[in-house]
Amino acid sequence: MKKGIHPEYFDTTITCACGNVIKTRSTKKDIRIEVCSACHPFYTGEQRFTAKAGKAELFRRKYGDYLNKDKKKK
Repeated sequence: MKKGIHPEYFDTTITCACGNVIKTRSTKKDIRIEVCSACHPFYTGEQRFTAKAGKAELFRRKYGDYLNKDKKKK
């Protein structure tokens, strides 16, 4: 390896938002992450429900009472 062209390599602490701490080596001293293997759904086996209702369902929820009132008048 040539001297003077490589970045410095430090002992690093990676801190996740869940509180998990991982010790490793990197060119950055401290790294903060949002998701790690301790809290990611793929590794934990837990599934998070993130899908929202479709546009038609949201429309029915918002205007359902209004549409039903019109039908009752006829």
